[in-house]
Amino acid sequence: MKFFIDTANLEQIEQAYKLGVLSGVTTNPSLVAKEGVKFEDRIEQILQAVPLVESVSAEVTPLAITAEEMMAEADELIKINNYDKNITIKLPMNIAGLEACRYLTQKGVKTNVTLIFTVNQALLAARAGATYVSPFLGRLDDISEDGVQLVSKIAELFRIHSLDAQIIAASVRHPDHVTRVAMAGAHIATIPYAVIEQISKHPLTDQGIEKFAADWNTTL
Repeated sequence: MKFFIDTANLEQIEQAYKLGVLSGVTTNPSLVAKEGVKFEDRIEQILQAVPLVESVSAEVTPLAITAEEMMAEADELIKINNYDKNITIKLPMNIAGLEACRYLTQKGVKTNVTLIFTVNQALLAARAGATYVSPFLGRLDDISEDGVQLVSKIAELFRIHSLDAQIIAASVRHPDHVTRVAMAGAHIATIPYAVIEQISKHPLTDQGIEKFAADWNTTL
């Protein structure tokens, strides 16, 4: 399973990129708004900061309601940084989003269909040509549904029907989510930087490092 980072904070993105574990970045207008910068400017900055990743998701705005509006916004987004091929257009899972997804797929543009909460939605997105489909775990957990089970069902469905769309487990909130979606068959988990830090740590690792340091000092 690959790791994307879910943030618009440039410092966190650059730090995760230095670790050598990052395959992509997901953002949305809400995340960029928290940074107090212009959306297009931040997308360009991210593209320049992580040149070797496979995908940087740039989402159409909530003001784009129709497929035509989404297509128009997408056409502008893919011009950022001289038509950088790492740009992935993030679209909502609805009828207009599916139409825009098909349009962009035919143009050779990568797409990420987001806000998926059912297997059928994932199937529709994959058939529309989505490069990535993003089921949201945490939000399902909030309403007492099993988000990881959804990932498992989507992965099985894609395997049975040989569908190429990659599953991005989104709304990942803690280390157990990461382990479970990896076991469930997600191709990618997009996670906050805080979760990257959490999964890199264990108390016994820290204790081991401290003991090795103490023993080394003894030998000196």
